[in-house]
Amino acid sequence: MEPICPIGLACASEISALLSPPSPLQVQEYYHNLLSSRGCTGISVKQDGTFGKGVYADMDFKEGKLVLKDPMFVGVQHSLNKIDCLVCSFCFRFIGSIELQIGRRLYMKQLRANESHGCDVGNSSQHFQGMDSSDEEESTEQCTSGISKTKVPLPEGVVESLMNGQLVLPCSEKFSLLPAVPCPGGCGEAYYCSMSCAEADWESSHLLLCTGESCDPARREALLKFIKHANETNDIFILAAKAISSTILRYRKLKAASLEKQVKHDTSCVSNHRSVSLLFEAWRPISMGHKRRWWDCIALPDDVDSSDEASFRLQIKELAFESLQLLKAAIFDKECEPLFSLEIYGQIIGMFELNNLDLVVASPVEDYFLYIDDLTHPSKEEAEKITQPILDALGEDYSICCEGTAFFPLQSCMNHSCCPNAKAFKRDEDKDGQATIIAQSLIRKGEEITISYVDEDLPYEERQASLADYGFRCRCPKCIKEEP
Repeated sequence: MEPICPIGLACASEISALLSPPSPLQVQEYYHNLLSSRGCTGISVKQDGTFGKGVYADMDFKEGKLVLKDPMFVGVQHSLNKIDCLVCSFCFRFIGSIELQIGRRLYMKQLRANESHGCDVGNSSQHFQGMDSSDEEESTEQCTSGISKTKVPLPEGVVESLMNGQLVLPCSEKFSLLPAVPCPGGCGEAYYCSMSCAEADWESSHLLLCTGESCDPARREALLKFIKHANETNDIFILAAKAISSTILRYRKLKAASLEKQVKHDTSCVSNHRSVSLLFEAWRPISMGHKRRWWDCIALPDDVDSSDEASFRLQIKELAFESLQLLKAAIFDKECEPLFSLEIYGQIIGMFELNNLDLVVASPVEDYFLYIDDLTHPSKEEAEKITQPILDALGEDYSICCEGTAFFPLQSCMNHSCCPNAKAFKRDEDKDGQATIIAQSLIRKGEEITISYVDEDLPYEERQASLADYGFRCRCPKCIKEEP
């Protein structure tokens, strides 16, 4: 049965207005201001009636040169990846120390080994930095079977010493990381590289999504249910929650400024019409993104037969509605009611489905062990007396990248080509979650900057099939040449 959303019926006109595409003038103005606020030069965003938005070069870019560094609008680290990587919850830079990063990895390997052998582990009395409330239910205690199965057992206490800072690894000072700053709301789940990142995240969305002790108990319980559901189903719901939260908080800030202005001029309070216009202004960053309903644009999985497509898409719609109800119970704001309609929720998630880029930040742990390996004798031999047993205990997956997904406002404006002149590429100096776009070939002033949404080395038919999920058929020079 199709889910029925009462808010969708009650707020139909506002929802329709929110989802109306912005005019070319509004698009040009928004992205001009965005680029100016970031001090970004050399590119511009334009819109035409055929292909929608596009990013164009205002100067020449030589092959290999940086075209753009694009801070994300919203991003999320995959829930399982949080166990292995402690990163800033706002910019996704690795934080803490090399020792802490390695200690956490070893700690979790011990827990997994214990669980796989059916050990009865109790609660740990020590809460380690960066482990969330679910991790606190685990224990650092090892059982006999767990130790016997470990490839290279470490001396007792090494893992704890790494995590609490008592053991300092050789040369780790050359790979210093910013200390972890805990969430100001006390949730114990979000950590940051600085107070500025903590404050920025708090003001943009975390104020509404924090599950700390300062949170109302009923709202906290509702938030935890929403987060649990998202972690068990699809963390794209977390992104949607961040987008809605950021819109609500922008609305509140705009309303406060409007009220302050009216007090100064001794005018009447904010009218309902004025409140709606403020909501439209708060929604503007999301209004710029290309959107479709999630259940309409999500790719059909390989294991779902085409005859079952309608049923599959209905299940996705029901899943979104279930998530929305949990989020509504946690952060509903009557003045922003249209944001909690299934239509808006589905369109936001669809925007992410169509435009998101993988969030990847390389771990400094790999660089650290490579540095030790490149040392000359006798320094290398002395260092490896300490590091080699740890490396052996970590095993082949000794270094894991921060992984997640994010929406980048400028990168999402870039159109596709199977013979692109640019690509998303992380350089050695790129240590955070910003999208980095590099020129793949010479880009002349006035040319459109394109990237590939799919593997451009795939055969023609496979590329077209993959691109069909984005709602278009590619007519780039490569496709025209290869078209049967």
